[in-house]
Amino acid sequence: MQNNMLKVFMWIWKSIDILMAIILAFMVVLVFVNVVLRYGFSSGLRPSVELSRLGLVWVVMLGAAVVLRRGDHLAVAEFSEKLLPRAVPFLRRICWVIITVSVGMLYIGSYRQMMSNWSDISPLTGLPSSLFYMAGVVSGLLMGVIAVVRIINPNWLLDNVDMEKQ
Repeated sequence: MQNNMLKVFMWIWKSIDILMAIILAFMVVLVFVNVVLRYGFSSGLRPSVELSRLGLVWVVMLGAAVVLRRGDHLAVAEFSEKLLPRAVPFLRRICWVIITVSVGMLYIGSYRQMMSNWSDISPLTGLPSSLFYMAGVVSGLLMGVIAVVRIINPNWLLDNVDMEKQ
């Protein structure tokens, strides 16, 4: 049962990695085509700026969740590990509680903005502007799950990052 659940989590994270790569490739192509059209043909794709900005927001927010899960985020732990080695597990749990509160605020604020901007449609793309805020909702939810579980088990899914690389 636990092995199947681990496979599902690994599949979800692998899918997020693939989605980010697709969005990034789409952004590169979109911006390149727009630059060629502007400077080569004095025209351009008007929605390209908004779509590339939307892609950037999604890549950054999903990337924040991926980095948090992998443990690759910026952390200064040398002082606590050298001066208070016995307190490190407790201090890590305190950090995860702070992260939980922070991403909870991100989730709530993004959710409120998403719901209030659903009817605000962009004239360039025809997409609702709430898609920008939806990235914060998804990212906040992912990071919140990671943080809540890591309060209980600080190494959850962190040990399995090495298994992914094999």
